[in-house]
Amino acid sequence: MTVNGQHYRTLWLKANDPSAVQVIDQRRLPHEFAVVDLRTVEEFRRAIQDMTIRGAGLIGATAGYGMYIAALTSPEKGALAFVESAAEILTATRPTASNLAWAVKRQLQALRACSTRAEMIASALRTAGDIADEDAESCRRIGEYGLALIAEISKRKRGGTVHLLTHCNAGWLAFVDHGSATAPIYAAHAAGIRLHVWVDETRPRNQGASLTAWELGQQGVPHDLIADNAGGHLMQHGWVDLVITGADRVSRNGDAANKIGTYLKAVAAQDNGIPFYVALPSSTFDFDLSDGVKNIPIEERDPGEVRFMTGKTADGRIETVQLCPDSTPARNWGFDVTPARLITRLICERGVCEASEAGILKLFPEKNP
Repeated sequence: MTVNGQHYRTLWLKANDPSAVQVIDQRRLPHEFAVVDLRTVEEFRRAIQDMTIRGAGLIGATAGYGMYIAALTSPEKGALAFVESAAEILTATRPTASNLAWAVKRQLQALRACSTRAEMIASALRTAGDIADEDAESCRRIGEYGLALIAEISKRKRGGTVHLLTHCNAGWLAFVDHGSATAPIYAAHAAGIRLHVWVDETRPRNQGASLTAWELGQQGVPHDLIADNAGGHLMQHGWVDLVITGADRVSRNGDAANKIGTYLKAVAAQDNGIPFYVALPSSTFDFDLSDGVKNIPIEERDPGEVRFMTGKTADGRIETVQLCPDSTPARNWGFDVTPARLITRLICERGVCEASEAGILKLFPEKNP
């Protein structure tokens, strides 16, 4: 997508320097646009852990390039053992998003087939590039399938404005390009459909306020930032036509893990007869899990993310302030799981399907046991 009129992906190999991968530092948005270099496995681990980069697809793509850097920095003797150790380090950084383990496993399969360190480096670079390109293409195709859904609502409203609500950031910043939940929005906007997006702030890290709002502004999409708890009110009064969110892991029965608070939006949508869509590339499916509510691991993060907030002061300084009494403890679950029964449809690069095992397997017959 574009930043100040210039096209960017969220990560890329540094020009004229194959020893570095560059990423957008999402911790500094929306107040500063900065790019950082990643050159070691530890730097990749830290970037994923501290959310320099975040979002299911981008975590996977970053881990893919992390495995390339592991191969590049491996010793001449024991290269395979080195990259296998790196794989364990990267996989352990964040437990909920399935794209991370999927990308690392894909790299390991390719690397174990190599006979020399030079072959490993070349293979890892090629595979990392494939993972990134496939992620961008999958999101583009999600946009095409989602566009049809938005166009249908627009036609029903006789060209009136289509109001969407989204939660967290499942935009191009969370993937390599286009995004998952935002891909249909960008496609519809480019097609000239009148639309407007309600952007949940998404506490505690405020990815909606900091990232989604910034993205939509850069692309010229009409939007308003709202408090997390405003969504139900808007739905009750007919100000939401559909909800689209992303996902970090979707089980084979259609349960979807996404940023904490997504489940409540799905409940409100069902109560008000509003379609609730989950958009995801196929790398986000976990076909080994048959019950997402019971079995998807939920990351619990630093309670400081709840107790403190960072923002820009009136005089332009970036400051972090405490929101609660000094002695107040906090808990910080990063995700919740929306049961399949609350999801109208899933949108992926292969099409639109019911959020059920039968529906998913129609698009992915090769996963049929």
